[in-house]
Amino acid sequence: MYVPPAFRDDNIENIRATISFARLANLITATAEGPLATPLPLFLDAMEGEQGVLYGHLAKANPQWRSAPIGEALAIFMGPEAYVTPSWYATKQETEKVVPTWNYIAVHAYGPVEFFEDTQRLLDVVTRLTNIHEGLRAAPWSVSDAPADFIAAQLRGIVGIRIPVTRFESKRKMSQNRPLADRIGVVAGLAASEKPRDQEVGLLVPTLA
Repeated sequence: MYVPPAFRDDNIENIRATISFARLANLITATAEGPLATPLPLFLDAMEGEQGVLYGHLAKANPQWRSAPIGEALAIFMGPEAYVTPSWYATKQETEKVVPTWNYIAVHAYGPVEFFEDTQRLLDVVTRLTNIHEGLRAAPWSVSDAPADFIAAQLRGIVGIRIPVTRFESKRKMSQNRPLADRIGVVAGLAASEKPRDQEVGLLVPTLA
């Protein structure tokens, strides 16, 4: 990922927040047959390893886990994103020398990938993943709510993923390279959007001189 200095974000708390926000990641591995990619939920265990460890699972029928990876795996997490029209810039009225762009937050996590079929490890992963996404519901569903034999059968159809993170690349592109008047215009434009995700991005654009 190309990350100009103005958009680089090494704040580990911001990185972890983006991973948590994204929920669905893209797991990419390079193989002798070419690159393979799978959209899937991953969670970060920040207490394990130096940079944390990512966990998730694939369907056993997915060929990605059977193809030996070349080098490290890449997990991509996208945060809030929105189109930015140059019509919002004060600079447009001054010079007309403006173009559209996109504001977004993205985290790339790299590390060696391990695929595993151990039942207890799989049960731990699916339980933790379920608890993360059910936790805020008024009546959260639990893996233990389903019959044990049914869960055991489901576990036989998946393969676990473990990625000890060796490095993060994080990009936070929120108009911070624009003059203050342009940023204020972006915030106002995004706030007026009918799309909640646009409004969310507007709250992240810095407006202090």
